[in-house]
Amino acid sequence: MDSEKPVVPAGDNGFLRIRMDLSYDGAPFSGWAVQPGRRTVQGCLEEALAMLLRRPVRVVVAGRTDAGVHARGQVVHFDVAPGEWGSMDRGRAVDPSTAFLRRLRGTLSRVLGDLTGAIEPHAAVPAPPGFDARFSALWRRYSYRIADSPARWDPVTRHFTLWHRQRQDIGLLNEAAVLLLGMNDFLSFCKPREGSTTIRELQRFEFERADDGVLRALVQADAFCHNMVRALIGSALQVGSGEREPAWLYQRMLARAKDSRSLLAPPHPLVLEEVCYPDDDAVALRADLTRARREG
Repeated sequence: MDSEKPVVPAGDNGFLRIRMDLSYDGAPFSGWAVQPGRRTVQGCLEEALAMLLRRPVRVVVAGRTDAGVHARGQVVHFDVAPGEWGSMDRGRAVDPSTAFLRRLRGTLSRVLGDLTGAIEPHAAVPAPPGFDARFSALWRRYSYRIADSPARWDPVTRHFTLWHRQRQDIGLLNEAAVLLLGMNDFLSFCKPREGSTTIRELQRFEFERADDGVLRALVQADAFCHNMVRALIGSALQVGSGEREPAWLYQRMLARAKDSRSLLAPPHPLVLEEVCYPDDDAVALRADLTRARREG
């Protein structure tokens, strides 16, 4: 079954679409998407929802994350019958959203066991008509932390920071990154999926150094291809160390060639920070336009 297709039909058949915002620690999971025999974020979330609603539930996600990648601002949607949503309070006159989150945290705890807290739902509300967590999104933003000298290798943050031995020149990094902005074909930085385009609008790609000296990369696009952020970071680090000229990153993009020079940065420092959507009255149109572009 397609992991992006809800089990219950969308709201035009009398069902209610729910938008849920959540965060998770990606370390103990084999990525977002359901995989037989593996623990995934989607698999655990759907198991908890099925336990709560007493039927299969399929969630649609704003952006799939790879194994080990974290999320602070992930968004999903799923569909429920109005009676299911209205009965969440069990007759206690509690707001359905509040009751739902309380009960879902309980079923997630049963599913996750010792990993309780690795997935945390923050909000769940009825979505506006036509909302689609994936196709209605305007952009996704990721961050990536890099400690580029042993003096900055903090054991407390090692699970979400890259320990990199080569000192990075932030000027070179940003000189290279800015050349990639705009609508381009990022085949050189992607693992393409059959039938999918590798053309994306890269809206933001920059590096900054925090007060503690750790580098932070911010990458924002309308959407990302598989492995795109990690490939961009891995390639940029070759420029920041002086191994490559800043123009090399742009030349790599123009080459449209996935080869051994397209290095993937490790997944554990990567965090999906935010997904942005248009105003409620524009989410349906945005979804239609995105579907037409991706499927055209």
